[in-house]
Parts: sequence; structure tokens; C-alpha cells
Amino acid sequence: MKFLNKSTIACLALLTFACQNDDDNTNIPEEIVNTDVNFQHKATINVGGAASAEISAYDAITKKIFITNAESNEISIYNISDLNAPVQETSINLNAFGAPNSVAVSNGKLAIAVEADVKQNPGKILVYNTADATLINQYTVGALPDMVTFTNSGNVIVSANEGEPNDDYTVDPLGTVSIIDLNDDSVTTLDFSAFNSQEASLKTQGFRVFGPNANLATDVEPEYIAISDDSQYAWVSLQENNGIAKVNLTSKTIEAIYPLGFKDHSLPQNSLDASDDDSVTELKNWPIKGIYQPDAIVYVNIAGTEYVISANEGDARDYDGFSEEERLKDLTLDETVFPASLEYLNDENLGRLKTTTTLGDIDNDGDLDEIYSYGARSFSVWNANGTLAYDSGNSIAAQTLALTPNQFNDEDGRSDDKGAEPESVAVLNMSNQRYLLFVGLERTDQIMVYDITNPTAPTFLTILSHTGDEAPEGLLVVSAEDSPNGRDLLIVSNEDSGTVTFYENQQ
Repeated sequence: MKFLNKSTIACLALLTFACQNDDDNTNIPEEIVNTDVNFQHKATINVGGAASAEISAYDAITKKIFITNAESNEISIYNISDLNAPVQETSINLNAFGAPNSVAVSNGKLAIAVEADVKQNPGKILVYNTADATLINQYTVGALPDMVTFTNSGNVIVSANEGEPNDDYTVDPLGTVSIIDLNDDSVTTLDFSAFNSQEASLKTQGFRVFGPNANLATDVEPEYIAISDDSQYAWVSLQENNGIAKVNLTSKTIEAIYPLGFKDHSLPQNSLDASDDDSVTELKNWPIKGIYQPDAIVYVNIAGTEYVISANEGDARDYDGFSEEERLKDLTLDETVFPASLEYLNDENLGRLKTTTTLGDIDNDGDLDEIYSYGARSFSVWNANGTLAYDSGNSIAAQTLALTPNQFNDEDGRSDDKGAEPESVAVLNMSNQRYLLFVGLERTDQIMVYDITNPTAPTFLTILSHTGDEAPEGLLVVSAEDSPNGRDLLIVSNEDSGTVTFYENQQ
């Protein structure tokens, strides 16, 4: 298997590209800094087929990695004491419980989020001993636990229970967050019913509540969790709803919902390629509003300031019983806002762009006064109170187009949808108090690397990819202190290819 190292290519391409036309609506830095960062491929584990390697967790005590394997309904366990030759030790069969969605490790304990056979029923969090894979305890949580994590103290487990509806949309369970206290084995499951009275106000700020006959509490779908260093707070992404919730883990209450608003793609720094049928790959400005809709989020404290960083993937609801998704050409535009002479609905322009029918008709006259697209094709840095500190604009698209044009938006095939689909994020705090951000791109099979030591002005470094890896879903960083080989590691779980790849910092 051949490894495609993009570091040198990135350096050369950036220097070349920076000399091109300044009016091309791209966002390319003139130089790469931080030359002491040099992540290179170390090893790849072939776990199985599609869905056999979605999320991984690492135990520094046993030097084992635990991988969700939905293909065989198990947790695959590998010993990576020698990264040159990872060895599969055993697996945990989950047929008696359900399908695994997420794993996390702390203090010799492995937590597994398992959905019920009927996804609308309560799920479970299973806790195992990492040394011998024996079951310690099991806890009932909300419907469809999609992500699980520990607080830094290791005494509390938090799960995001998505509560997705059934395909007919006749059953839509509450979206919830469960807090498991391992000191007394208590489980507190929080729902969002206290915010039902705020629904109208939140929607005016860009929060979405739009399922058929839904109120806010049933409509929210908790996706991912980020926890503060002091274990006091958790932030939870509400992807479909375009928001982030803040949870007080001490009082066990949901303190706030932060609507994320929309991204203006008419601004030069937010240009995008919005068509897969234009015979060209180029970034343009369009009168579109992007719905951030973050998937993965991560917490980081830099110089005493707390931030939550999001991968703004985007997601549409598309069920037999309800679908919001349409191509723009199948809808009607208000011609006083979008003149017909500009031909927005042509396939080579915006005609094939996937949009939502739940937003945009401001005056309720049956045509669209505004156009919305799914996701923001970026990562964002949010303050702890949900205000935007930085958005990467068109950086992901511009960098992939410049450096790896054949992979851009999956050979342009995803331009009409959500672009490269930034899905996952991870932050590495290096020993010299420098912070690296890794952003997984699901559709281009790549990892973007940025220096975020200054979180309001990140610097692009390089792109990582490995031949055969497809759809990076889970990113995991391991510090040199905890790593089996004494080097900083990035561990990438690839959902479609069923592979787990290890990159090490060789500087």
C-alpha cells in the first residue's frame, strides 16, 4: 500500500499558488510556518469491510486500541505496543446488546455506546475493563446513544443520545444527554423540554426546529460532546438543529442552547463550488446561506480562554415520512430577489445545489427569498458562549483544490451537496504549548492540519492522506507522553474502507 505524503507537495504548491491571481476568491497563505511538525504515515490496520472501523479509543495503560466494528457487531481490540506490527488480541461481541456507535477510554475502563435493535428505544452504555475485556457494568440511557466520552477526571461518562425518528416519522423520541456518575453508578438523563418555551426566540437566531408536529425537545438530535478540562461543563452539538448546547455536569442541567446562525457565501472569503455539472472546478460567490450544522466538536483552552471547535459537515433530514431536501432547480425563486436573467436555476450554476424546503420563504408566498445549503464546508472556532471567534471560510476548498485537484470535492461530485464534508476534529496540545488542529474530510479521504496556537487566526500546514483509506470518521490524538513509541500520534478511523491509520510526528 503506497503512502501519499502531501507535506512536501503542500509546501511547493502553496508557494506556487500564492503567486497566482489575487482576485480568484481563494484563501491561500503565502508561507507555511511551524516546520517542526512533520506527521508521516506509520502503520495501517485493515479491520474489515465498510463500517468495521468508525471510532477508536486508545488505552495508554495497556497500549491497546478499541475500534467500533458495526460490520460484525463487536469491538475489535488491537495491541499497538509495537506500531510496526499491531496485533489483534481479541474482540468484544455485542450481539446481546445492540450495535456499537462510539467508544471512549479512561483509567482502565472502556465505555461503549450501543443503540437498541429498535433505534427509538433506550440505548445502553457498557463499561468494560481494558485489561481483560470483562464487563464491569451497563447503564440505560436515552434513544440512540451516538457518542460517548469520559470527563478528564475519569469519574463521569457523558453520552449524546440522538433520538432519531423512525423512517415513517411516526415515532420521534426525545433527544437527550446522559450523565453517568461512576462513583455511585447513578444515571441522569437530561432532555430539552425546558427550552420549549424559547423555541420561537431561538429560531429567529438560526436554530432549527422543523420536524413534522415536533416541539424543540423532540426535534433536537444531540450528536457529539466536548468536555472542559476541569470536567465541569460539556458542550453538545445539535447538528440538524444548527446549535450547540452547554451542559453543567455538576448541577446536571442544560444551561443554554446557542444558535449558530448562517454563513454568507456571497462574501469573498466564503466562496464555494456549488455545482457538480459545470465542467470545471472553481470557487465562486453565490447568494447562499450555509447552515453550519456541526458534527464533531472539540474543546480547547488556549492561554486561559475556552473554545469549542466544530467540523461543519451539514446534514439533511431525508425520511420516507418527511424529507426537507430538494435540488434548487425543483423550487421556485422570488424573481425580485433572484432575477431570471442570472439563470440561478441552471445546472451549471445553482440548479443542482441541494437545499432545504424549511427555510427561505420569508413572506410565505410559496417562493424562496433566501437560499440555504447544508453545512458550512469549514471548521469554526466558537467561544464558550457560542459566539463565533473564527471560521475557516473557503480554506478547505481552496487548499484541496490547489494541492490535490483530483480529489477536490470527490472529483467535483460532491460540489452540489456539502463539498468535502468536514466531519471530525481533534486537537493536539504539543509539549511546547503549540496547538495543532486536525480536520477529517469524509468525501475527499483527507486530513487537514492547521496550527491554532492563535485560535482566531489559524495557519494551514498540510494535508494528510493514505492510499486505500476512505471516509475518515474518527480522529484521535495521542500525546508523546502516552504514545507507545514516544511520539505524538494521530489515529484515523476510516468508515468506508474499514481501516485505522496511524500518523506520527517525526520531528
